Amino acid sequence: MENEKLPLTVVILARNEADNIEQCIKTALFADEILVIENNSTDNTVELARASGATVLFRDLNGDYAAQRNFGIEKAKHEWIFMLDADERITEELKAEIVDAVNKNEDYCYRVSRENHFVQGKVLHGDLRPDRVERLFKKITAHYEGLVHERLHSTSKSRELKGRLIHFPYKSWEIHLDKMNRYSSMVALKYFEKGKKCNFIVDIMIKPYWAFIKVYFIHLGFLDGQLGWNFSVLHYMYTMEKYLKLNSLNKFKGKI
Repeated sequence: MENEKLPLTVVILARNEADNIEQCIKTALFADEILVIENNSTDNTVELARASGATVLFRDLNGDYAAQRNFGIEKAKHEWIFMLDADERITEELKAEIVDAVNKNEDYCYRVSRENHFVQGKVLHGDLRPDRVERLFKKITAHYEGLVHERLHSTSKSRELKGRLIHFPYKSWEIHLDKMNRYSSMVALKYFEKGKKCNFIVDIMIKPYWAFIKVYFIHLGFLDGQLGWNFSVLHYMYTMEKYLKLNSLNKFKGKI
């Protein structure tokens, strides 16, 4: 029947996503189960999620994105899972492919491309060019690893879907810069704990310049106009910042 729900669990991580959660859930309503894993929101994310048709589960993120996603996988009632973030939307083309894949029930882990959109326009090149991420998989075949930049590990063969997710990653420059600060700190700490050293000339002087050249010229960030320039410069800053912090951890216990 046309109105039957797909035997699929959509897992959505959320914290203070009142601006996003309704539209996100709306694009996933073809799934039989939608789980929102809620992390200490101070806005009305929970109420909006429930009103939109989702089941809300509460869990403190505690800086561990992999554990948060694995919790959602554990609580899912269906064999097939689609992992979604609150700032993402499933397009109609992608929806049709998800339905087809779940109905065929073949042993694959499906990768999806994300297209980044902003009020000022969309970014199709450079550092924020569409990336491919594993999102549709069978529950017993997959789990996430990594505190930050967590990755899905699956025993299934990988296959790609053509339909894209629409991604609205940052509402403001303040949010983006705050994320850069947090992520550079986490990466620097990870490097430090692994015993990675920092060379001033190579890591702090050369690598940031190379990072800019790579995303602005090689990955064609200049084709995205002002947004392409802005994000390429910020990628330079992020690269330098993580090595500045690593150098400080190695030599001065994190102090300047």
